[in-house]
Amino acid sequence: MPKIAVTRWIPEDAAKILADAGEVKLSAADRPLEPDELREFVAGSCAIVSMLHDRIDGDLADAAGPGLRIVANVAVGYDNVDVPALAERGVAVTNTPGVLTDATADLTLALILALTRRIGEGERLIRAREPWSFHLGFLLGSSLQGKTLGIVGLGQIGQAVARRAAAFGLRVVYTGRSRAASEFEFLPLEELLRTSDIVSLHCPLTPQTRHLIDAVALRTMKRGAYLVNTTRGPVVDETALADALEARAIAGAALDVFEREPEVESRLLGRENVVLTPHLGSATIETRTAMAVLAAMNVAAVLGGDRPLTEVRP
Repeated sequence: MPKIAVTRWIPEDAAKILADAGEVKLSAADRPLEPDELREFVAGSCAIVSMLHDRIDGDLADAAGPGLRIVANVAVGYDNVDVPALAERGVAVTNTPGVLTDATADLTLALILALTRRIGEGERLIRAREPWSFHLGFLLGSSLQGKTLGIVGLGQIGQAVARRAAAFGLRVVYTGRSRAASEFEFLPLEELLRTSDIVSLHCPLTPQTRHLIDAVALRTMKRGAYLVNTTRGPVVDETALADALEARAIAGAALDVFEREPEVESRLLGRENVVLTPHLGSATIETRTAMAVLAAMNVAAVLGGDRPLTEVRP
């Protein structure tokens, strides 16, 4: 039977699909594998089920051997996979689009609310048993109604965030590589940064978007604006973000992803106007199961001689 290397635990529903498609080898280490460990682990595999922390490139494909036919990445983003290098070797690459759209959009709205209404600060105060009482000036946040949300990248997740934001009374504008067929207003990036009260990032990580939000971009934003990132950490220059927050150039930030994940810029950790979550965008039982099942179905299709369901092309 074809060997299937699974780099980290996956839900049982997906594991069953893979077991029917081949001989499953699951990593015993419940952590990201080091590059040498990963190369050794995938040797002789026909399929690799990878996670977003696994770097999949030509060297890894060569380590797997000439029998490698598919890499199924359990994520919608695939910046961790060198798609052209695998295509040169005749290896299909798949991702898991669509199934995590609503969960990530929900978390984005949760971060926006936590940030603008200072929910984290209030919860920390209660847990620390600090004295408090109702006061008209106590822990005042910012209302969303009538404010402008600038979405960077109006793909499936960006659109889902836009629809939710509109229901909260936010005016929505967006920017991206091209104009979308949308009821929302398109703005160039600089104008969006200059005029938005909240900037939410939903663009893929590419060489062009790495550090898209840098010191210059942060200086362009309003002093009272908030930054939210639920896409990929390196889209934001975390050092520049910490500098901007210390200088009070923007009002606050909420991050679900980090530039050197799981490491976080230390200056962000102690700031009350920063909300931090450990990459929870797709973290519902239903969504993570659906992601793994889609990845498994891609593997089963390719090993069965069919086309993959959600192939990523160079």
